[in-house]
Amino acid sequence: MTIADRIGVDLAARIALEQGIEWAHRHAVRYVDVQLDTDANAVTAFDDRRAGAIRERCAELGITLGLHTLSAVNVAEYSPFESDAVDAYLKSYIDIYPKLGAHWIVVHAGYHFTSDVAARMHAGCERLKRIVDYAEKNGAMLYLENLNKEPVDAEVHYLAHTVDEWMYYFDRIDSPNLRMSFTANHAHLVPEGVDGFIDAIDFARVGEVRLADCDRLGHEVHRAPGEGDLDFARMFQRIETAGFSGHSMQAFGTLDAMLAGREYLVAEAAKVGVR
Repeated sequence: MTIADRIGVDLAARIALEQGIEWAHRHAVRYVDVQLDTDANAVTAFDDRRAGAIRERCAELGITLGLHTLSAVNVAEYSPFESDAVDAYLKSYIDIYPKLGAHWIVVHAGYHFTSDVAARMHAGCERLKRIVDYAEKNGAMLYLENLNKEPVDAEVHYLAHTVDEWMYYFDRIDSPNLRMSFTANHAHLVPEGVDGFIDAIDFARVGEVRLADCDRLGHEVHRAPGEGDLDFARMFQRIETAGFSGHSMQAFGTLDAMLAGREYLVAEAAKVGVR
């Protein structure tokens, strides 16, 4: 499989899933993921017949589908009623996983409000333990993503945005059904950088690498590759040397922008002999 074949596109909520699958096929995109939160793609909008048709179409066209939960849903929630709702939300993704023929679900660690970091991390970890157990029983694969930093003076901050925070969860949850979704542009925003993350983690645990551009130590923006200063050639060299042979997932701009981004990324990878 070529590097172009391994670079996917995050459909997110940009297009109805059926249309997104046909678009991917027309443009030889083999990997897509989608959010199941709104409009035609809401998880509640899929009956067995619709889900089955999508599963069969992906298999027919050779498209590998992943699901991506919404980071705005606070996995670190601890309030009564709200807490139960977050559990139900995550379980709904696992329940629809086999019906759609999905191959992974990206999940998050939640967020805190500056003064409650320890309590939020504990709540989120305990929830992820429950959800991983549910995934094990239902044959689903979860990818925990390293999220982005927020400005220092922001009240709300995402968890698992540094190596130490990310590893907090993996140090406490030992399961073959929990792997890593490594977002390179999020790593680029913090002092560890892409190299620091790659040095710190075991790439045998990485299921996917997520890609967009941004400015070193800057703010969270998902730019097209080449619009920031992330060194994609070096990144490809480092992750391939680390043994990564999975897919990458672009997440920025429009679908057409990501098609152009794939060409740029293929060229960058070729500079270091990754073809």
